Amino acid sequence: MPDRTLNVVSRSLPLRNVTVVITRPAGTAGPLARRVRKLGGIPISVPGLSLRATEDASAVDAALRRALDGDVLVFTSPAAVRFAADVLPLATQATVVAVGRGTARALKTANVPDARFPEKSQDSEGVLAMPELADLTGRRVALVGAPGGRGLLREQLARRGAALDEIHVYHRVAPRIDRRHIDPLLKLGRRSAVLLSSAEALDHLRRALIAPAWRKLVQAVAVVSSERMRDIAIEAGFERVAVARSALPGDLLKAATEVSFTGR
Repeated sequence: MPDRTLNVVSRSLPLRNVTVVITRPAGTAGPLARRVRKLGGIPISVPGLSLRATEDASAVDAALRRALDGDVLVFTSPAAVRFAADVLPLATQATVVAVGRGTARALKTANVPDARFPEKSQDSEGVLAMPELADLTGRRVALVGAPGGRGLLREQLARRGAALDEIHVYHRVAPRIDRRHIDPLLKLGRRSAVLLSSAEALDHLRRALIAPAWRKLVQAVAVVSSERMRDIAIEAGFERVAVARSALPGDLLKAATEVSFTGR
């Protein structure tokens, strides 16, 4: 194939023959897998988490109604938005804060178009740097998400004087990993990448995968959603790491296309 033709193919299919491991929660990898294929890649789904709605729907309904009548709502993930919107409409006069661009997009889909989010550091630290959350003395603030995590938002919002209500609209559980997930990992070569945006998901995978599959996984390029995830990936054993602009699928894939894959 002439060099010119090779260059055209590499530009139109920048992930040609690259295996891309998608670690998104069980049942949610389909749209991202289709985007990987359009870029020439070979997607495989190995979920790091499984998401479940909180069982006590009446309690969640009551808590969300109080929150929507409050001063500030902070949504910690797109999943938090989806599970909350499944309970009741999210119409509110409160200030709505999203932890990142993806969560803001989910809120827009849920008819909350004016959510604010940190432009640079799309994580808890970025949210806490927002001027809207600088002084919360006496304000009714709801933190909408799932139990677990670092607890940084909960701690700092309360420290800033918020009358804080945590609303757990869903919870994260370990996924079911079986041979259909493990077998493709055992075949990974150097031309492979794994998309990572959750420390908890990575920890679940480390615990769930058999040793040979884990060793293959950490030999891939870790495409991570933040500098914090970069440090976590390196600590987990990844030697090749690329940092995306955010956890949005487009940003993760853009970072993946900019990686120089070597070897077969």
